[in-house]
Amino acid sequence: MSVDELLAEKPEGLQCAVGGFHVDPRLPVPFAVVTHAHADHATPGCGQYLCAAPSLPLLRHRLGGEAPIEGVPYGEQRALGEVRLSFHPAGHVLGSAQVRIEHDSSVWVATGDYKREPDPTCPPFEPLPCDVLVTEASYALPIFRWDDPREVMGDILRWWQGSSSRASLLFCYVLGKAQRILAGLADLTDRPVYVHGALEPMTRLYREAGVRMLPTLPVAETRKGRSFAGELVLAPITARGSTWMRRFGDAESAFASGSMRIRGQRRRRSFDRGFALSDHVDWPGLLRTIEESGARRVLATHGYREALVRFLTDRGTEAAAVGLAHPTDPEGD
Repeated sequence: MSVDELLAEKPEGLQCAVGGFHVDPRLPVPFAVVTHAHADHATPGCGQYLCAAPSLPLLRHRLGGEAPIEGVPYGEQRALGEVRLSFHPAGHVLGSAQVRIEHDSSVWVATGDYKREPDPTCPPFEPLPCDVLVTEASYALPIFRWDDPREVMGDILRWWQGSSSRASLLFCYVLGKAQRILAGLADLTDRPVYVHGALEPMTRLYREAGVRMLPTLPVAETRKGRSFAGELVLAPITARGSTWMRRFGDAESAFASGSMRIRGQRRRRSFDRGFALSDHVDWPGLLRTIEESGARRVLATHGYREALVRFLTDRGTEAAAVGLAHPTDPEGD
């Protein structure tokens, strides 16, 4: 088999025909290899699922207790059809994985979503040599360069401490970003944080996995009329504009997202503050990953994939775009 046929783009997603599976299919398929538990990667209704072992509890919560899901330890090889497959840390969220696929002397790596900055909630990204690298391109523009996350956590704490007369309402994604903020702040303070009910199940699973985070208090269990002045409240972006917001009165608002790196984005979205904290790889990290892989060919998915393909092609690297063009503010950003 030609290495160019190892993963093929199909309407339902990337398919490894000789392995009998799809990677992160967007439609139900008989056998799905899933990189992590975000909804845009974990499609319900598949006949069978395979994931990295740390992702198993999150996927069970996402897909339901009856879903046929099997977890494999990082680095353990599994024979599937004519290929050997293994999962390796991606550094995106708890349980996130790259998928290494080996056939004869050819190796493909599908990164899923990943980042290169340190994150206390999950193992760091593991560079993998390969012939073909399938990489996300959610933030594949030179303007996207992340600050040290410890500095961003310090900024969040100072913003919180500076809002003693009002609640500090920080919008973030339910899986990954919320827990990363709670873990990062745990190195700076021991004050509890109030959370929207949508964040509680995933946060509990992180605690059960041994991740150290600040204590959390459910907003729903506080008495009506209680003042939240001086408190930090984490909420999903979907709660913005809902009746749930009335409890906080004239609150300070902020959003933690890589999209906050774009000048004017905070004002356009009417946030008081924006924190450029992303769980996706930035431009320098993306180029570093491609170089470390030694890949002769790069396939780009999500976000600014066309821009990355043009850049790599101009440098003499064979590259192409695959999959759907996801929004540049993806789930888990």
